[in-house]
Amino acid sequence: MNRPTAARWHRLVALPILLLTSALAHAEAAPVVLGTVERGPRIEEIALNGTVTALRNAELSVSVEGLVTRLAVDTGDRVAAGDELLVLDTELARLEGERARAETREAERRLTEAERLLAEGRSARGGRAIAATEVERRASEVAVAEAVLARARAAEQLQAARIARHTLRAPFSGVVAARHVDPGEWVQPGTAAFALVDTDALRLDFQAPQRAAALLGTSSELLVELPDGATHPVAIATWLPVSDERARTFLLRAQAPAGNGLAPGMAVRATLRLLRDGEALSVPRDAVNRHPDGRVTVWVAEPGDRPELFKVREQRIEVVGQTGSRAYITNGLAGGERIVVRGNEALRPGAQVRATGD
Repeated sequence: MNRPTAARWHRLVALPILLLTSALAHAEAAPVVLGTVERGPRIEEIALNGTVTALRNAELSVSVEGLVTRLAVDTGDRVAAGDELLVLDTELARLEGERARAETREAERRLTEAERLLAEGRSARGGRAIAATEVERRASEVAVAEAVLARARAAEQLQAARIARHTLRAPFSGVVAARHVDPGEWVQPGTAAFALVDTDALRLDFQAPQRAAALLGTSSELLVELPDGATHPVAIATWLPVSDERARTFLLRAQAPAGNGLAPGMAVRATLRLLRDGEALSVPRDAVNRHPDGRVTVWVAEPGDRPELFKVREQRIEVVGQTGSRAYITNGLAGGERIVVRGNEALRPGAQVRATGD
């Protein structure tokens, strides 16, 4: 065999071997999903448990005593502001009102007569038929009649107000949560007749840990888990700077989203997201490996011989917090490295892996 022929034969034999070797290496590389070490703002998440409360929740009572003659609503009924709830017996109050109106009419006539006599006295004064003292006396009687009329009108208005208060009306829209009286009962001011709850204006009350107070601000975010399982961001209405010294917590109140399926008294869970000062490194949470001896590591993927192939090395890290799908870390990484997110269960240092999109 001549030299050119031998060279061609060697090339023909070597090419399949190289292709086979490359194919075997590609087949032996474990498929993994890669992520990136990112640098950015550090966000701390705190899980909170709270209660749905009504902005308005009142025990309603009558403002005058009396006998209950009629109930207009019952437990579970929805009412609008101003709706009638119960009526007291108004017979005696109406009679008092009629007497007050009669006294007002009498006072009006007395004033009219006093004014007429005063006018006559002043017109006759020019002829000196009436003494000056008599005119002054008649003027005083007019003043007294005016005061009596004012008192009578005030008494009439007072009695009308009392009659109006024999009807108990809803001070706001809501649901009647409880009824405490029945027709025929004698009720007095201060005795609860109904419990009325505003089920539309709801608040979410949480007890947050003290350390969160210093981090709360306009960039803070509260994510509430609704009854249907969805997570909804809500606005933080207020928080009290005074904390419970026994529980080491403070009240954090948020506005409930509209059409949420929430009701007063329900338990609710939320996640408070707080922005810390400065930046931090973060990695996907699935990339973090925790070992029985306490070590926490990630697998760093370094470029291999081909674009889709990498060699891995184990890098020890320290996790200082987590939020959502990412964990915040310190030590061992500088940012921008590619790390193994999935497929890192059986890796060994120096192993070759293949990056996939799944």
